[in-house]
Amino acid sequence: MRVLGLDVGTKTIGVAVSDELGWTAQGIETIKVDMQEHMHNTGIKRIDELVAQYGVDTILVGLPKNMNGTIGPRGEACQKYAELLKEKLNLPVIMWDERLSTMAAERVLITGDVSRKKRKKVIDKMAAVMILQGYLDSKK
Repeated sequence: MRVLGLDVGTKTIGVAVSDELGWTAQGIETIKVDMQEHMHNTGIKRIDELVAQYGVDTILVGLPKNMNGTIGPRGEACQKYAELLKEKLNLPVIMWDERLSTMAAERVLITGDVSRKKRKKVIDKMAAVMILQGYLDSKK
């Protein structure tokens, strides 16, 4: 059982994948997308390629909730994207609370003394790792 974890943004999607036993999450890549008004490039083609390459059977999408637990515009956009994934890839898609995952990823990278320029390139992938690892840990 492999799970693909996604941190979905308007310009990039961070991607992580679990190991075959579902214990650990590893960052794969950051996909450049354009999900502003017309959704010209949703990244679904690349995600489909990664699903096939890694033998993924479930997709996990981070759900950015507000601190009070409500879902705002960004969360609604992620829910719509999850529905699109489900429709196009015909796989189960799970929404996972991702509050503060990007901030936590930033702290890890700063602690690791990663330069600001390099952090910008990997922050979304690292956030996807944290989202997926949180989900995997909850299953143990």
